[in-house]
Amino acid sequence: MPLSKPQPRDHIHAREIRCRGFRRHDGLWDIEASLEDTKSYSFANHDRGGIVSGEPIHAMQLRVTVDEDLVVQSAEAATDAGPFTICGDIAPAFAALSGLRIGPGWRKAVLVRMAGVRGCTHLTELLLGPLTTTAIQTVSAARMRREGRDGQRPALIDSCHAFAADGPIVARQWPEHARNKP
Repeated sequence: MPLSKPQPRDHIHAREIRCRGFRRHDGLWDIEASLEDTKSYSFANHDRGGIVSGEPIHAMQLRVTVDEDLVVQSAEAATDAGPFTICGDIAPAFAALSGLRIGPGWRKAVLVRMAGVRGCTHLTELLLGPLTTTAIQTVSAARMRREGRDGQRPALIDSCHAFAADGPIVARQWPEHARNKP
């Protein structure tokens, strides 16, 4: 069902996020994400001499390379547009993500390295939300094949409503890991 019909309104801001996952020929996985913010009006900006309607306020990119266990092998960031000329100066800090594993404790470990003045709010938000989900989605089929071979409980179980251990999807897909409803 779609959202209800909105009240009359004026468009002010747009944020476009694009994420893509790639299997590399060397067995690693590249996860790329971009973020672009625009306004529907022009406004003054000290560092850029003004920003016109539709021109990106933020145009940022991330690439995180992971192995099949979702351990970060390398990470890089780029800022093509920001409201301040110094915005892109933080990009090299994202290399500090190397060695972290996307999984339990990921958010906390990222914030230790990237929160506040050690990072960029927009890039860190892009990393922790859409890029992380894209990484999991990209590598999940390979991980599920491996988990299915060694009898491990698939990580998807209990990760959301659809994959509840006592639900119909788990009962159908992984009956050996299904839990009967109380």
